[in-house]
Amino acid sequence: MSIILALLAALFASFTAILAKLGIENVNSNLATAVRTIVVIIMAFTMVMITGKLETISLISANALWFILLSGFATGFSWLFFFKALAIGDVSKVVPIDKSSVVLTIIFSILVLGEPAEPLIMAGGAIIAIGTFILIGKNEDKKRFSGSQRYIVYAILAAVFAALTSILAKVGMEDVDSNVATFLRTIVILLFAWVIVFFQGTHKKLKDISKKGYLFLILSGVATGLSWLCYFAALAMGKVSIVAPIDKFSVVLTMILSFSILKEKAAKHTIIGGIVITIGTVLLIL
Repeated sequence: MSIILALLAALFASFTAILAKLGIENVNSNLATAVRTIVVIIMAFTMVMITGKLETISLISANALWFILLSGFATGFSWLFFFKALAIGDVSKVVPIDKSSVVLTIIFSILVLGEPAEPLIMAGGAIIAIGTFILIGKNEDKKRFSGSQRYIVYAILAAVFAALTSILAKVGMEDVDSNVATFLRTIVILLFAWVIVFFQGTHKKLKDISKKGYLFLILSGVATGLSWLCYFAALAMGKVSIVAPIDKFSVVLTMILSFSILKEKAAKHTIIGGIVITIGTVLLIL
């Protein structure tokens, strides 16, 4: 069941970036994140109500609650950096770098959670890292880092915080319903996102978002909500070092969608990098 849920999480995650990219054209990335989070928290709360787990919130231990809240902050930072990268870079390049968080997740799961460092897991992580470097490619104009490559820094930071999210969430979900944990985490992310929006004063631009923009942001939020619910349910049942890699299969589908829907250029190193990352992911699952 954990594998099935992880695959569903990957499926929904693949649509998140595409829909978000369509929705954040001419929209501040932090504002877009805040709008999408409203949709996610509505979905998370609905699931808690449907499953009748709302009253269990008062039974959560202080230790578990702290880890759930910390995972929420980690997700908030990951989102902000991810959508900042998405706003200035190609989806086919940003998403694979962000999804390379699986390498850090494996390392953290071994060091922190004590999960076994099996040969295929270590080999798969190493191959994914290599694929990520291939996918980033080189700057054709200059051999040094340029402003046009800022999305790489943001995407890497998004990956770091995404890895922390999985570990903190796994620790915090011990004996806690996954839907309840997701709901509590989303509350933190919602507050986090809107505090930043009001601090920057970008909330005044809400009226400037087109109907089309709102539509795609809402759809992106729905895809994110479904992905989260499936992913954290899988995480509660299975090992982080197995669930996370399966979820990262979304990178391949995302790249295909970015080429076909967004008409992004399928550069040679992008395709090769995607193939290498896929091979690494298959090894992790095996």
